[in-house]
Amino acid sequence: MKLLICFIMLVASSSPVWSAETKSPETADVWLARLSQSLQSLNFSTSFVVVKNNHAEPYHWFHGVNDENVELEILSLLNGPRRDILRKNNTISYIEPELPPYSVLSSNLRGPIPTILSGAVQDLASTYNFISVGKSRILGRSAQIVRIVPKDTSKYGHWLWLDEKTGLLLKLAIVTRKGQQLEQVQFTHLDITENPAESLNQLQSTELPKVVDIPQGYQQQKLSWEVNWLPQGFEKINANRHRISSTKQPVEFILFGDGLVEVSVYVTQSKEQTRPVDFVMDGATVALNQVNNGIEVSVVGKIPSTTAKKIADSVTLLSRP
Repeated sequence: MKLLICFIMLVASSSPVWSAETKSPETADVWLARLSQSLQSLNFSTSFVVVKNNHAEPYHWFHGVNDENVELEILSLLNGPRRDILRKNNTISYIEPELPPYSVLSSNLRGPIPTILSGAVQDLASTYNFISVGKSRILGRSAQIVRIVPKDTSKYGHWLWLDEKTGLLLKLAIVTRKGQQLEQVQFTHLDITENPAESLNQLQSTELPKVVDIPQGYQQQKLSWEVNWLPQGFEKINANRHRISSTKQPVEFILFGDGLVEVSVYVTQSKEQTRPVDFVMDGATVALNQVNNGIEVSVVGKIPSTTAKKIADSVTLLSRP
């Protein structure tokens, strides 16, 4: 694994070519549209690693479209206990070591690659700028670099390296406004084929686990608090009450997102009356926690710690949770 991390960091340090002769005539919008189309339509098998805090998590990712135009996907974490995510069109199944297998209705396979990259990327245009900045070389392929840059300081930027031939993603980095890389997804091999891989053919004939029956209104519950400040473009995705699996403590939860980034906010009663703010960083992900007036607020997401603190400070109680 040390050798793998060294290899990734070496690749990450490679500099793009900035000369006028190498700049693509195509705009960033065109490149992002090509990326979205390729992620939906091509048959490919790829491996990538997520590098953060000098640690690498390896994944294997299959995607294909069968003769009936059904999209098939498999995303597998290769280290530790087996974790697989399977997709047949709008059914996503999760195979995890600590839970019985289950399925949900969704067309978005959630993993290290933001799902909007295979969807309507242009929906981000009101809060992000798209910039085509030059060429580089990844996996022996000529790549176009596109930056997704937030229009304010409350979010991180995303830099994409796209295969010039197919438009597929070859590398992704999450960076600060000063260009410091916090986390990156580096592809280590890419095979594009005429037909879906054999593992996808097997998935096509496999019966997926039963779809979880989510009660109507469960994801849009009215909670005892509200968030009064969010970064531009963020909207509520769902809200519910549940118990933390490790402690069984009840918690109220809201998930917010702007299409590219998601932020979770948790509120629960605390035995302490107050506790100074503390946070930890895991690559680009911050987990911030504070207690005020016996109420504990936690904010988790790929956002700067200053943004997480501003969100936590804006929480207002409507009643005791």
